[in-house]
Amino acid sequence: MPKYIKKEIVDLNGKGTSQVYYRMQAWRRLESDEFVERVHSYNGAFSKSTIIGVMSAVRDQIVRELANGYTVTIDGVGTFGCRLGVRPDKEMDGFEDGETRRNARSIMVTGVTFRADKEMARDIDSQCELERGGVERLQPSKYSQEERIQRAKQYLQKRGYMHVDDYAALTGLSYSTASRELRRLASDPESGITSRGRKSAKLYVLQDNQ
Repeated sequence: MPKYIKKEIVDLNGKGTSQVYYRMQAWRRLESDEFVERVHSYNGAFSKSTIIGVMSAVRDQIVRELANGYTVTIDGVGTFGCRLGVRPDKEMDGFEDGETRRNARSIMVTGVTFRADKEMARDIDSQCELERGGVERLQPSKYSQEERIQRAKQYLQKRGYMHVDDYAALTGLSYSTASRELRRLASDPESGITSRGRKSAKLYVLQDNQ
């Protein structure tokens, strides 16, 4: 039986009262081979090779359509689209006069968006019997946000770069809260902190004018 976790999060501004949201506790990840095996066991009319072939064909066609500027809706599943961003070696531009203007070569596909069909969510809910799994509380920081930013800048002045776990250790925040706060700071030109790289290779550094 699946379990839900009641989790405490900070508000969007990183201060004030905490908020609550609920998440599903995942037992483990189903790898592709096991998923195909389960589909085949549920509906033996299709061989495993047929299931793999159809999944591969659908995936490749979604790639082609998204690359041509379309969004793709699969009834009962959801809608796929592209997420764009600036290449890692480029800086984000703006709308003010005199600011750098990016050309098409500076923009890349950074991810794929997915919006689930409401029918799919209803079907999952109708088959899902949840039980309570536990509570996750925030690890509070003894520093204010201004103090956390100052500690981060001092660290960066000495070290030159910073990972999320470094910021968590400096501030006393949990890893997930530290990650959200760093992303917010990196997107704020006034914070003095920006990021370089992507995903597991992402580093946080001082802005060039700091």
